[in-house]
Amino acid sequence: MMREILIVILVVGLVVSLPYFFPEKEAPQLTDHELRELALSLNLKPTPTDFKTLLKIIDNPQNLLSKEKIALGKLLFFDPLLSKDKDISCASCHKLDEGGDDNLATAIGHRGQANPSHLNSPTVLNAALATSQFWDARAKDVEAQAHGPIQASFEMNMTPEELVARLNAIPSYKEIFKRVFPEDINGGINFDNITKAIGAYERTLLTRGSFDEFLEGDNNAISEKAKRGLELFINKGCKGCHTGMSVGGLSIQKFPLRRNIADLFNVTFSPDFKTIDTTFPFKNTGGFLGKDGSKTFRVPILRNVTETSPYFHNGAVKDIEKAVWIMGKYQLGIDFSESQIDEIVAFLKTLQGEIIEYRFDD
Repeated sequence: MMREILIVILVVGLVVSLPYFFPEKEAPQLTDHELRELALSLNLKPTPTDFKTLLKIIDNPQNLLSKEKIALGKLLFFDPLLSKDKDISCASCHKLDEGGDDNLATAIGHRGQANPSHLNSPTVLNAALATSQFWDARAKDVEAQAHGPIQASFEMNMTPEELVARLNAIPSYKEIFKRVFPEDINGGINFDNITKAIGAYERTLLTRGSFDEFLEGDNNAISEKAKRGLELFINKGCKGCHTGMSVGGLSIQKFPLRRNIADLFNVTFSPDFKTIDTTFPFKNTGGFLGKDGSKTFRVPILRNVTETSPYFHNGAVKDIEKAVWIMGKYQLGIDFSESQIDEIVAFLKTLQGEIIEYRFDD
């Protein structure tokens, strides 16, 4: 036991003292061209304005997009008939004009019930670009994700059978489903087709902002402060998880990382060893521990992140500045200064954007 404690003391001492022996030198600020090329080389990509280009990225071979299917999905997304009491729609928790979420610490569903794990609603904007859905990454795409909230007793509280019967009783829905899914011999209304239509609409909810314009060559699209923030975002390691066109949502990562020193260095301790603190840097209301209870979570999408407060899986942190400090401290092992945080937040604000109105040419 004493040997294990000494090992931990030595490891912690080494980690803490490294910056003093090898102080990090601040690299000179890159030119606009260099910064842009660096970002692009690291898979930070602009959202395309052309729908044909976008289709190559977002279309699902198992749920090919069409103008009619997208329109049906939009109708369903905003329709409270999808909930038991006919008072909650997908848009109730995913407000498109408020960052794609509800700005609540935890979602409120059927008859005022809160999510039992106190989970914060992830944004639906740009979600189609992610490689998995939900905080524990249990759904592979937006179509699979749509199955969950409709059936959850604390969200919309509908069974597939109830929903199909309800929509079948509405002539206009019967006609639209038959037209959108002509290959379905039973008339088109079934639970899979409902979620396919919702998923099709959600695949078009992509946003563009000033960051996209900078990546495409406009040096004046973002401020000098934001450029310094982007450089910090890249050089300090944020882009390691928050990457791609969506700036996140492409991997599952452990959190918090820096406190799990035993895992980091592959050190094995006896079962009664409890000296290492592996708690979250905030109260973990709801007790959710991510995928399979392993403290691994789907990396959040950072587009429109300045509009999606509060932050983290249980909405524990209200301010974006504090969220940046926590990620630096507990994920990267960096104690960001106030000026660095301000610069990173200035960059994050450039990820705020409007939903692109794509034209689907038949």
